[in-house]
Amino acid sequence: MAKPTTVKIKLVSTADTGFFYVTKKNPRSPNTTEKMVMRKYDPVVRKHVEFKEAKIK
Repeated sequence: MAKPTTVKIKLVSTADTGFFYVTKKNPRSPNTTEKMVMRKYDPVVRKHVEFKEAKIK
């Protein structure tokens, strides 16, 4: 089988709640060289906070 073009990554909350999202990212894209940072909703603190990319273990 062929290697998938996207890789799964984990977006971990910067509010240190332990909450995370799992999403996909295209590693071959030239604008994805640095770690992904998104502002999303954290239901533990009930606010929008920044989520930073981490590896799935």
